[in-house]
Amino acid sequence: MEATAGGSRRRPTLLRLLCPKKSLVSPPTPSLRWLLGSPRFLPPLTVAAALRSLPDGASSPDLQREAEEIRGLLVRGFDIVGAVHVGSADAGGALELARAVRERLYGERASHGMVGGCVELGTGEIRFVVSEGDGVEAVEVTEVVWEDDPGRLLWEKGCLLRCELLLKLPLYVPSDDTSGIEARFYSLIESTASKLRDPHVSYLIEGPRTTPGESHYSIILHGNDLNSVPHLSRNGSTEEYDANIVSCSKFFPAKRSLSLTRENADAIQITILSNQSFNSSKASTPAVEYFPAPALASLRAINLKLDILCYTSVDFPVAAAVSELVIPGLADQLSIMKKAIVSELTTQQPQVFLEHGLLIPNEQVKDKGCMLSPYHFVPPGLLIPVTTIYDTRYGEIEEKQISGGIISLIDGSYEYYHYLHDGIDDNGWGCAYRSLQTIMSWYRLQQYSSINVPSHREIQQVLVEIGDKDPSFIGSREWIGAIELSFVLDKLLGVSCKVINVRSGDELPEKCRELAIHFETQGTPVMIGGGVLAYTLLGVDYNESSGDCAFLILDPHYTGADDLKKIVNGGWCGWKKSIDSKGRSFFLKDKFYNLLLPQRPNMV
Repeated sequence: MEATAGGSRRRPTLLRLLCPKKSLVSPPTPSLRWLLGSPRFLPPLTVAAALRSLPDGASSPDLQREAEEIRGLLVRGFDIVGAVHVGSADAGGALELARAVRERLYGERASHGMVGGCVELGTGEIRFVVSEGDGVEAVEVTEVVWEDDPGRLLWEKGCLLRCELLLKLPLYVPSDDTSGIEARFYSLIESTASKLRDPHVSYLIEGPRTTPGESHYSIILHGNDLNSVPHLSRNGSTEEYDANIVSCSKFFPAKRSLSLTRENADAIQITILSNQSFNSSKASTPAVEYFPAPALASLRAINLKLDILCYTSVDFPVAAAVSELVIPGLADQLSIMKKAIVSELTTQQPQVFLEHGLLIPNEQVKDKGCMLSPYHFVPPGLLIPVTTIYDTRYGEIEEKQISGGIISLIDGSYEYYHYLHDGIDDNGWGCAYRSLQTIMSWYRLQQYSSINVPSHREIQQVLVEIGDKDPSFIGSREWIGAIELSFVLDKLLGVSCKVINVRSGDELPEKCRELAIHFETQGTPVMIGGGVLAYTLLGVDYNESSGDCAFLILDPHYTGADDLKKIVNGGWCGWKKSIDSKGRSFFLKDKFYNLLLPQRPNMV
């Protein structure tokens, strides 16, 4: 366990960090990090993770945009506990930014302690200040502890709850007046959120099954049970409550796994049920009233898929967890989806929605699925899961690309470099340079390298220095290929590469098994070059029995702004089959291809 100390006239102040130090100081460029913790369930002044601000938020962050971004990512039970400014000496300013963005996130000032930090670019030295409550003066931290086994502290007394809910909401729109569609949709969403506490709603709470066929503890809670749950203190203490209250620990075995993997983590499962045959305690006669519609109206069904995670202490009552974490989490996700959907409701014609599968007319009962789907990840370098919502109409679709296929993807994060990126006009000649820059960003973001991603000119200078090109090559618009990329990676990073040669695009599917092994063992992006345009390969979907396959292609030929929606919807990042449903070949039959497979460094 590492500890540092600094002088202070105040009483000793301890700051505990579960995130690695490099997540705060790397890369060493001016930036802002938001610090996440769980003041309710973890010890005071404990930082569990750090998230980078939006790309343009280092110097003057748009706090409302930052709050909306964090709202979509943050798992309920975690909270904003501070901020760190890299390249600034103002730790107190970072603390105030954290307070401000937290207030925009929840509509109230934080009552828990907050942390502010600053990182000196030259030395990497971090200075922290803390304020133990709103209005309390910030003081210098006297002791910083970087936990050796952060996962144990996080999960030994903590657990996850997961709730999935499919909804089909009826939206009635007058045929002759669509001006009020936004207000009707907002009212529909608010009504749906309020019904989560309805007495007719039940919650089936089930413990995780660790082995097939194993029995698990389960209970059912009703809406009335949640209304009677006492409001718990911010530290999650349950000592003052009835011992008969069921805590989350009841749903786990005495010895449970404390590991949180990327693929799965043991979580208490919560299923929401609606009791439509609820019996009233009083006998009554059925009543029917007739309300004629003032005008013709169309019925459209809106499909929504909610999927949330919550973090809590194992000692926390499960009824309180449902009431104070799960239901607010579902309401938050509804609100996020509401904003994404209403923009299209008010700007597009109804027939456009029908084609996209967002809105379905009453006369067409076919269920075209959900447009927005939440996914949970534990990104490299984080101990806690985050949630993100994808528009699955394009690119990332729910259905598998290949029947019976196994998907193998890159491991980690990367930056998308493409034509005209950073104001460099390389349209028509720079695709391989852009693929190399994307690969270089992978090594940098995975902390294998601290050097900046090279420019086109710097790449050309390397090739001249090693004798591969003549001096006249510098500043030219000459293409480069897979072999040149391997030279640059070796020179700048000391990275070795494998090269796969195929004589025709028809032969590329035959290399899918080898590519799948590469992604499973090395996890690096692959450059596809040769006698045609260059692409970056991020994964494959491969059925070993049938040989069917699909390729996850990142296309460097995109020339637009860095708008994720445009990139995905335009097919610039998406799955491509070697032969599509119309019989067209993505890879050309009369061209050769070279595939560059960079290797992961064999180092700690």
